[in-house]
Amino acid sequence: MSAAVPAVRVGQGVDVHPLVDGRPLVLGGVVVPFERGLAGHSDADVLTHAVCDAVLSAAGLGDLGQHFPASDPRWAGADSLTFCRQVVALAGEAGWAIGNVAATVVCDRPRLGAHLPAMTVALAAALGVDPGQVQVTAKASEGLGFTGRGDGIAAIAVCLLAGRALA
Repeated sequence: MSAAVPAVRVGQGVDVHPLVDGRPLVLGGVVVPFERGLAGHSDADVLTHAVCDAVLSAAGLGDLGQHFPASDPRWAGADSLTFCRQVVALAGEAGWAIGNVAATVVCDRPRLGAHLPAMTVALAAALGVDPGQVQVTAKASEGLGFTGRGDGIAAIAVCLLAGRALA
C-alpha cells in the first residue's frame, strides 16, 4: 500500500496587450503613472490576466476568455482583480487552494521596480493569500521585440495549487 500523496498542480499563464493613448496603465491592480495604457475590453491588466490564467490552468478550468469573454458587455472596463477573486473561487470550488504565484512583467518602459510591492499586495489580497505567497518581478527586453519598442507589455505567471490528497 502506498502512502497518500499530496495533490499539487502547476499552471502557467501568459498575456499581452498593446499600449495605446488615452487609457490608464493598470498592472497588478495598481495604476502606474505612464503616458499610455493598455488596450483591451476590461482594464487590460496583463499581469492580473496572466495570474488568472495560471490559476485556471493549474485547476484544469480553461482560460480567462472562457470565463470572462470580451464579447460580454458585463466585462467592459472591468477591474481585473474582480476576475482574480472569481477565479480563486472557481478553483476553491474544484478543491484547490493557492500555494504560491510567481509572475513577471516584460517591458522596457515604464520602469516598474517602485510599483512591484504594491502590485504584490494587491494581487495577494485578490487571491486571498499572504503577500509572501506572491512574487512579482519585472524584466526589460533590452529594446527587442514589441515590448522593447514600447508597442505593448507582456506578462508571464506560474501558480502552484494544492488540493486533496491522492491515495
